[in-house]
Amino acid sequence: MARQSQQLELVERPTKGIVPGKTFRQRTVAAPTAADLRDGQLLLECLYVSFDPAMRGWLDDRRSYLPPVQIGEVMRAMTICRVLASRSAKARPGDIVTTATMGIREVGIMPEAQVERPTLPALPGVRVTDLLGVFGMTALTAFFGMTRIGQPQPGETVVVSAAAGATGSVAAQIAKIRGARVVATAGSDEKCRWLREELGMDVALNYKDPDFKEKFKAATPKFIDVYFDNVGGEQLDLALGRANMFARFVMCGAISQYNAGTQSGPSRNFNTIISQRIKMQGFIVFDYAKDYRSALTQIAQWLGEGKLKRKETILKGGIAASEEAFRQLFQGGNMGKLMVEVKNPDETARL
Repeated sequence: MARQSQQLELVERPTKGIVPGKTFRQRTVAAPTAADLRDGQLLLECLYVSFDPAMRGWLDDRRSYLPPVQIGEVMRAMTICRVLASRSAKARPGDIVTTATMGIREVGIMPEAQVERPTLPALPGVRVTDLLGVFGMTALTAFFGMTRIGQPQPGETVVVSAAAGATGSVAAQIAKIRGARVVATAGSDEKCRWLREELGMDVALNYKDPDFKEKFKAATPKFIDVYFDNVGGEQLDLALGRANMFARFVMCGAISQYNAGTQSGPSRNFNTIISQRIKMQGFIVFDYAKDYRSALTQIAQWLGEGKLKRKETILKGGIAASEEAFRQLFQGGNMGKLMVEVKNPDETARL
């Protein structure tokens, strides 16, 4: 019997949050085979799918840095894959590759230009999932946002929102490596303990705490020099009210707003941007593509020296676990990098 392939397709654009069983459909199709390959193409089977807040924005039919996923298309996602067959000099059968265009499906054909064959550094404990985590796009986002825009200096106060997530946890640690005093915010006491006890944050605050605003003020007695924003909304407004003169605000994400029916954001403290001469800059990691290699070299060095730690939340269950992954992503169910295991890489490849 010919091999089948499951895939997740967009069927309805969400107006607020992703609705299980409504926004997407899971469909089984005939898997492509080596006979379907043309020159310069690779047949891939998916091992791991990355789940990131940016994916919510790809569902909206509006202008952005990437075109929206179209109705009926396979949902876009970063993936780790294994090569099943190849008509490309870029990779051979059995090689592990990454691609941003395979999407959430078990088997697919990709052109060689959209596939990378990365090399993991020879460090103790390095694993294949690090290609989506500490050596993936979320870590690179943290690196460039913090080092190029935030530019923390020793003794400065840096605040990172959603600091227990894939990007925030790396950004916060980079600020510590740079000698800053770091205040981290997260959505549970468990996450805050991890940030303090494992990652060494100076202060970690649960934004769901009824006294959060008072504690935030107490944690920033000398005000904020760098704010790395992954959340937007009320936390951004609160940070603006505590900004130092010439503070740098790194606008990485706004996960609190992605599923909101009515957008909210800085209002009461917006004019602080003027009075405190704040630099507020948005960015996309693709802006720094030419510097990926040097950034990954630095990240590997920090990891090897024990200065940088990482954490993963991996859901098993294949493509069917995708909707649970989206739920955890937007309800704060994960710590560190969130991904779904489609196939254990120790299992034998099958055409």
